[in-house]
Amino acid sequence: MIAETSSHGGKQAQRLLRLYHLYRLSVGITLVLLISSNMDNQLLTSANDDLLRSGSWLYLVLNILLVVFFENTRHPLQLLGLVLLDVLLLCALFYAGGGVASAIGNLLIVSVAISNTLLRRRIGLLIAALGALGIVGSSFLLSFSHPPNPNDYLQVGTLGVLCFAAAWLVQGLMRRLEVSETLAEQKASEVVGLEALNALILQRMRTGILVLDEQRRVQLANHSALSLLGCRTLEGDLIDDHFPDLVERLHLWLSNPTLRPQSLKIANSGVELQPSFIALDASAQHQTLVFLEDLAQVAQQAQQLKLAALGRLTAGISHEIRNPLGAISHAAQLLRESEELSSADRRLTQIIQDHSQRMNRVIENVLQLSRRQQTAPQRLDLKPWLQQFVTEIREGATERQQIHLHIAHGDFKTLMDPDQLNQILDNLIRNGWRHSAQIHDQAQVWLELFIDPDSQLPILEILDDGPGVAPDHQAQLFEPFFTTSHQGTGLGLYLSRELCESNQARLDFKPRQGGGCFRITFAHGRKQS
Repeated sequence: MIAETSSHGGKQAQRLLRLYHLYRLSVGITLVLLISSNMDNQLLTSANDDLLRSGSWLYLVLNILLVVFFENTRHPLQLLGLVLLDVLLLCALFYAGGGVASAIGNLLIVSVAISNTLLRRRIGLLIAALGALGIVGSSFLLSFSHPPNPNDYLQVGTLGVLCFAAAWLVQGLMRRLEVSETLAEQKASEVVGLEALNALILQRMRTGILVLDEQRRVQLANHSALSLLGCRTLEGDLIDDHFPDLVERLHLWLSNPTLRPQSLKIANSGVELQPSFIALDASAQHQTLVFLEDLAQVAQQAQQLKLAALGRLTAGISHEIRNPLGAISHAAQLLRESEELSSADRRLTQIIQDHSQRMNRVIENVLQLSRRQQTAPQRLDLKPWLQQFVTEIREGATERQQIHLHIAHGDFKTLMDPDQLNQILDNLIRNGWRHSAQIHDQAQVWLELFIDPDSQLPILEILDDGPGVAPDHQAQLFEPFFTTSHQGTGLGLYLSRELCESNQARLDFKPRQGGGCFRITFAHGRKQS
């Protein structure tokens, strides 16, 4: 029977229990007031006035004690005992009040209805049955002392039926309420999940997103927006105080939404951003959604598409270009070997050969971009590999080219394609020799391998003592076809960075006094499972 007793948990169950307590206290106080006043003759229909007075006071005092000691009870047995006691007391008061004419039977029906919100199924029907039996039994006992009215039988039967009807009706309503609450909780959980998912997507987006209210106060700023704008937090601040240029473009967009806003450069980070705006018409706060795109990433994507198209075009026409180019270079070489040429003519043939070789290098580099082999990273210990690589480089270097190697203490294992690393370092070392030779008779390059103290990642720096790179050119170093040398193709550094990223490494240029420094930050040596 306990298993069939349902105590409706949660806040709603507590509210229903408090309602039940309040109802019983109200009934007890009302009965005591009526008994204590001159209106008792209207209530009493029998000579049981003393019993009714004592029962009313007992009902009030017991309910006060139950409210004090069982205010928030949720145990099924305690609830069952509370309801049974209330029904028995009301049945006793029904008998003491003289039966049907006292109207206490109506109070008993209400009590059965409220108790069925706390006790369900067969237990609730048991309470209704006890209430009906109490009414019938009390009326039967009263019939011995007072001759019954024929209408009393009909009223007693009606009250008994109403006890069951109230129990069935309340239980049906409570079942529907539970289904509605379960559905509402499920929908609320789904909404919370969707909000969390939207928040996660918003924070992980690479596009910076700001939400401004009517006063241009920042209500939301995702991680990308804070990173692009160089701020730790913006929520709650006026955007006018931080980025007046952005506010100016917002005003121009409001005056003519069809115009594309001009880009703006962030002073702190030097990042150039492209803003765009959308008015949230459904918002009562007249909010504005601001998108911030990093133009450097957009330009990089455009360059990759351009190089891919150029690679496919070059692959198609390379045969038509390289054959005549080879013939021109070979003819210039034969012509240069002629003894009848003057020194000026020999200089011209040398120019033909130099530019033919440069054109051939451009074609080779572009073809390499278009048909780049798939990266095959291996677990590589950089220390012995780098020592072997420097030995081979020194064997092929001239007397005016020197390379120095310094390796610190640490674990230098990483994941890297050794062939692609060879290509990257060969390009960077020869680039350093070329810059060093511009101001020194002896071209020198230093390789320094160490562990970064913050990230614990292996780092290799390639340093030279050349003139360095002008600040205006540093941002363009890794752009394709950008070169400061008359003999360079402008693809070496771009290709080196692409190969590093293919191996989960990173290539950066670090300006320094007395030369240049290219830094390769390698990945951890753990293989991906």
